[in-house]
Amino acid sequence: MTSEELKIKVENALDEIRPFLQSDGGNISLIGIENDKEVVVRLEGNCVGCSVNQMTLKSGVEMTIKKHAPQIEKVTNIDA
Repeated sequence: MTSEELKIKVENALDEIRPFLQSDGGNISLIGIENDKEVVVRLEGNCVGCSVNQMTLKSGVEMTIKKHAPQIEKVTNIDA
């Protein structure tokens, strides 16, 4: 799989989870993919500073991304 194909799969995963974040006034952006193994995202809106966001990141975002792109090992959030 090329890096571009991987990026498309990750974007598709984010599109799947985005409506749930938006319903709470938040959003998520793909910042990059490092070494085809680590996805870097930025939680936005109400997701920033939310005490639940680390749980959301691990259980929801990471799980969804791994479903679309199993080779991803880690999802990291950077602060805006």
